[in-house]
Amino acid sequence: MHNRVATLAPKKKMLLRSRAHGRDAHATMLMLIPQRHSRLAELLAKRGMADLDSLASALKVSLSTVRRDIEALESQGLVKRTHGGAIWVADRNSPAVTNYAFDQRVDVRAEAKRRIARAAKQLVADGETILIDGGTTTYHFARDLLGRDLQIVTNSLPIAQLFANDERVELLLTGGLLYPRYGVLLGPMTEQMLATIHARTLFLSIAGLEDGQLYNQNLLLVEAEQRMMRQVQQVVLLLDSSKFGQRALAKLCALDAVHVVVTDDAIDDEHRKQVDRAGCKLILAD
Repeated sequence: MHNRVATLAPKKKMLLRSRAHGRDAHATMLMLIPQRHSRLAELLAKRGMADLDSLASALKVSLSTVRRDIEALESQGLVKRTHGGAIWVADRNSPAVTNYAFDQRVDVRAEAKRRIARAAKQLVADGETILIDGGTTTYHFARDLLGRDLQIVTNSLPIAQLFANDERVELLLTGGLLYPRYGVLLGPMTEQMLATIHARTLFLSIAGLEDGQLYNQNLLLVEAEQRMMRQVQQVVLLLDSSKFGQRALAKLCALDAVHVVVTDDAIDDEHRKQVDRAGCKLILAD
């Protein structure tokens, strides 16, 4: 009996280590989903087409995982699935992959974003605590708040850097895993920190709005934004008119969860009606 117990103890330890390793591996894979999608897009944009085996090998993932990743890129209109592989179908002269990088997107439709920023800053009163989501439109908005007496909470490194030397702003930067293409902090640490704060208004950025639903580029980003929405009294959506009629990988929420929509005056009549039907206040930047 003593020998049997001695034999079982190492086996139990090995089983516990195996389970712990499995949990760690799952957490790691979850954290790497956005980066993996970006790497897959880069590979396909460069090669033009590739088979599943070579993509799985390059990404060091299973065939089932790479199939799901290809489906995610297909939903964004970047690739087309084939039997046993995928073909890059986005414009290769202006690759969609690099356009996702913050520094390269911040000047896209910059004038419209600056006008949206000027309109949105009128919704902020001195002394308020506000939450600013990461994004290029919210970056322009944050830049217009320099020198104001505010408490600002953000998960965006580019936005935080704007206020690094601003003595009038009390800045709180969330922790979390850095997603470099957007310069934002995501994941469980980010959500845990956000759960401890309360703010007057969230200024939100998204990738697209279609059929009354808001979308963004990856699941971790959406999860952080959903937590932000639960911590505020008012949600203000900042988006230029090109985002209407667009869909991205992950659904964030219905439009009726938003209180105010600030966009440029190029929005068409149908999308104006969509905002009105959702019960949102519409502000058009001139």
